[in-house]
Amino acid sequence: MRKLFPDYLIITLKGLAMGAADVVPGVSGGTIAFISGIYQELIDSINNVNLSVLKTFRKEGLKAAWQQVNGSFLLALLTGIFISVLTFSKIITHLLEDHPILVWSFFFGLIIASIVLIFKETSNWKVVDVLALVIGIVISYYITIARPVSSPDSYWYIFLSGFIAIIAMILPGISGAFILLLMGSYETVIGTINRFREGIVNFDMQILGEAMLKLSVFALGAIIGLKSFSKILHWMFAKHKNTTLALLIGFMAGSLNKVWPWKQVLETRVNSHGEVVPFIENSVLPQNFEGNPQVMTAVILAIVGFIVIFGMEKMASKLGKN
Repeated sequence: MRKLFPDYLIITLKGLAMGAADVVPGVSGGTIAFISGIYQELIDSINNVNLSVLKTFRKEGLKAAWQQVNGSFLLALLTGIFISVLTFSKIITHLLEDHPILVWSFFFGLIIASIVLIFKETSNWKVVDVLALVIGIVISYYITIARPVSSPDSYWYIFLSGFIAIIAMILPGISGAFILLLMGSYETVIGTINRFREGIVNFDMQILGEAMLKLSVFALGAIIGLKSFSKILHWMFAKHKNTTLALLIGFMAGSLNKVWPWKQVLETRVNSHGEVVPFIENSVLPQNFEGNPQVMTAVILAIVGFIVIFGMEKMASKLGKN
């Protein structure tokens, strides 16, 4: 039984970590949820949000309905994610611009550690599990080399982006932010989040209203996508857990190409601020990298990322995976 503090504070901190991961193309908030011990509870809680809650509310009241959807858990987690996205969207953008090798090295270590931890959860590998692993690797790797499209701003496309990206965000190893990048919506969404924050800070109701409308359309698509896919995930974990874990390992392994720190820029594009930024990149060995490869620092940060994941897993185990 959870108490208000510090258990739900820890859930909020895990939400902060998920939110920070979700704004980075190549890193999955679902991965953070999995290794921090809340993934299964998150999927089950989302799956419990259905029309039966209204029946419970009418017959037994708000408290019973709140308990049915695990409301305190979802509120604590979503609060952390919301705060993190607003805060880290700008920080992560600057870090990726100024220190890309170091940032990607850290996340590379995170994902390697996550693969090891999930592998430890699997047992009695069968042919179907190996097949799921290979399929996960192929799909995820293809996503990392797919060619992004230009950024459309229409509301129907923002809705579609939210619907598809949330499915990726909840899957360990598949980056929702990178899916947005592939769909051409990443800059639109991050820009809208920054505009939303700007509207709040400057009390500019026009900017705030425009940003809230776009974010609401995106959120509607995300909610519908999340609710639709949570049922599939709930069924997969209930009936085919080992195969599902193998698939998730494949997703993570395939995504390593995206977070590989050393890249060769093949094509560039001009963003909405008139800046020339990488568009198509290819992974290269450090010795083939144009510029300072910062190998030692990169290795240290990858090790730090690896240790962070195992530290979180150890903490989650001590707290009964709250």
